[in-house]
Amino acid sequence: MFLPATLIALSWFSAVFAGSANFGDSCSVSNNRLQVGTYQFYTDCNSVTYCASNGTCAHRGCRRDDFPFGYPQDSDNLPPKCGKNQFCPDEMDDCLNVLPVGSACQMNRDDQCEGPPNYKDLLDTTNRGLNVNGSVCLNNVCMWANLTENDDCVVQNTAYIGYTASGDEFIDIVSRYATNELGNCRVGLYCDAQSLKCFQEKSLGVSCDADKECSTWNCMSSGVCGTDQALDRHLSSWVYAIVGIGIFVGMFGTLIGLFCLHTKQRDAERERRLRYWREQASSNAFHQNLSQMREAARSSILSIPVIGSSTRSTLYGGNNSDDSHAPMMPNALGQPRTSRLRNHVKADGNSEDDDESLIMQQPVQSLRGDDGRF
Repeated sequence: MFLPATLIALSWFSAVFAGSANFGDSCSVSNNRLQVGTYQFYTDCNSVTYCASNGTCAHRGCRRDDFPFGYPQDSDNLPPKCGKNQFCPDEMDDCLNVLPVGSACQMNRDDQCEGPPNYKDLLDTTNRGLNVNGSVCLNNVCMWANLTENDDCVVQNTAYIGYTASGDEFIDIVSRYATNELGNCRVGLYCDAQSLKCFQEKSLGVSCDADKECSTWNCMSSGVCGTDQALDRHLSSWVYAIVGIGIFVGMFGTLIGLFCLHTKQRDAERERRLRYWREQASSNAFHQNLSQMREAARSSILSIPVIGSSTRSTLYGGNNSDDSHAPMMPNALGQPRTSRLRNHVKADGNSEDDDESLIMQQPVQSLRGDDGRF
């Protein structure tokens, strides 16, 4: 269902200009009222002024809160709070004296009513806002909360407007004694909505129909009085013990798990490094053996004995004059003089064409018998 466009426009207009008049602007006292549905006080003036009797907005003369709405933080222009036996009305124009019993009071303003002589005995000590100094304002009339059990009592029902998630309106009827007050009965009693009489509050576990009937102010969905939801909940010692053990087990389990994980990672890294160094050592050994074979080949070539009486022949073979120890040279058979050394160094594949195989053949040139030079 859609609202008419005219109603939407009027609501937008009132939302923009309601309570927006500044100090010195014109206003009308007749516009002071409680908003329908919320019962919030409305005035033409803004949040720091009130509509005076001369039809203009004036600075407020009192305040109810320590930090009133509309004033900047740490403001030096806050209006004063009212003293003892005084109250600040909804208009917040000036402090007024408390009203005697039976006087008209503003809605839910128990603080506007004068307390009874024995207010100390009737004073609310439960911190539930049952009364102010033993007095209540019900149906806009000041009363004393001094009625005893089975006395006739007064209740106040207020209809508030609520809204669903889809924006539809519904009416929420709130009985004051069923929320924050117990009618005008004494503390420890409640005012029954059907009989309008004061009855003793019910103990824990007793059947109930509303929160106001229970001393704990908690009537559960099962229809019995439950524990007070406003009280601190105390747990058994074993709960704290289990929680503490769980915390320590979790902490040490995490530490042990991390230690095992890091140990495994360190072992894997150590093994990887060992494999690397083994490969390096194997490669170095291969190159070392290769170098040794090269040196051995060179030494063998240089140590070949040569037949001849010239002293130059000792250059490669030394002073070896005994021909019986000299090997038979191939040139004796008419072949070119070469070394009989054939060194073959093969790789693991035993392939003759392997790149890592070493075939060395060093021919030895015959020495010329000139004057000491090659």
